[in-house]
Amino acid sequence: MDHPIVASVRPGSKAEAHGLTPGDRVLRVNGKVPRDYIAYRYLIAEERVSLSWVDGRGRQHRARIEKSVDEDLGITFTSDVFDGIRRCNNRCAFCFVSQLPRGLRPALYVKDDDYRLSFLHGNFITLTNLTPADRRRIAEYHLSPLYVSVQATEPEVRARLFGGPTRDPLAEMRRLIPKGIAFRTQIVICSGINDGEHLARSVSELAALHPGVQSIGIVPVGLTRRRARLARIPAVTPELAREIIAEVGRWQREFRTTHRTRLVFASDEMHLRAGLPIPARAHYEDFPQLGNGIGGARLFLDDLARMRPVDLSRPTHVTLVTGEMAAELVCALARKLEMGQNVRVEVCVVPNHLFGESVTTAGLLTGRDVRAALRGREVGDAVILPATAIREGEGFLDGMTVEELAKQAGARVVTAHSPREVGELLHRRDAESET
Repeated sequence: MDHPIVASVRPGSKAEAHGLTPGDRVLRVNGKVPRDYIAYRYLIAEERVSLSWVDGRGRQHRARIEKSVDEDLGITFTSDVFDGIRRCNNRCAFCFVSQLPRGLRPALYVKDDDYRLSFLHGNFITLTNLTPADRRRIAEYHLSPLYVSVQATEPEVRARLFGGPTRDPLAEMRRLIPKGIAFRTQIVICSGINDGEHLARSVSELAALHPGVQSIGIVPVGLTRRRARLARIPAVTPELAREIIAEVGRWQREFRTTHRTRLVFASDEMHLRAGLPIPARAHYEDFPQLGNGIGGARLFLDDLARMRPVDLSRPTHVTLVTGEMAAELVCALARKLEMGQNVRVEVCVVPNHLFGESVTTAGLLTGRDVRAALRGREVGDAVILPATAIREGEGFLDGMTVEELAKQAGARVVTAHSPREVGELLHRRDAESET
């Protein structure tokens, strides 16, 4: 088992006070070797923690740390799994990892199917590789909710989607729900395979496990141009998207009566493909699948509606970058910004040449495509990127950093999560220019 490597130490923390630095390897916590971040968090929950580690020069250290109950030591690690990530053993024709081109960040090629990353980060897993020990640990540590890609509940349909027979996810859920484990599930729509009556059956059988199944997300399959060796899967058309959204509406009305929740939700991308309005905020309840692309567009629109015009002291010209799917939303933001004084906004809609033009989400933009789209444009004082396109410390999917893009674009490059953040960036830049 590998020992966890310290990635950073929070200033002013207990770890800093005892001399831990990035690059150190934690050997034992209270005499035990933690197998993952979950075990580490449980081990440091006490008021007295014994910690041993080895520094970059190979010197071993020990410390007894006194703290309050559940106080964090201030350490982040290079990985949240210390004993190796559990890999996916399925051969799904729709697997996005199998459709990736070469030259991206190495971590993107790891097909993880690890229940720990599902609990910690909301990664969707399949429940096809759980062992009895895994089930016991999930229950013991109460790792809930877990995020599960179901795709279909019928064995024959699942075999077609997963590349062979798989375990029944409903059976796995039935084992864990009585132990207090909840699930947030998704169905990735592959046209002609798991839609129609198959989708209706999957939704019905998942809904029967409510409240153990807390939500069901319906998302369209993502298809890149790198599918030469994979089975052909038709894209979700606007017509099919409209049919699915209408069906989702019928299920929601039924489940609000039977379960007091809408339970099933279509993704933002499904609504945008269908050319239909984004539902009101109440539609999404407590946004149980926000990280799965369900509800983010509504939050963006609500934030935009609350936003006041941005009045600046001197003329400022910025460029907003977005993918094709969110172009209409970002153009609405540009119009709102230009209602203020001294604000000029350009919108740069970036086609995804690396993955293919059917991939339109801003979170999958690459640095090289953004650079190509900006080339020859008058970008102004700053380029504002969607924060979803950047991973902290790693840059774009293709490894290009924000600093590299800024150098090539000849302008300051920043990121923002929301309309409010864009407005704050403009105000901050205006204040800086005055000083």
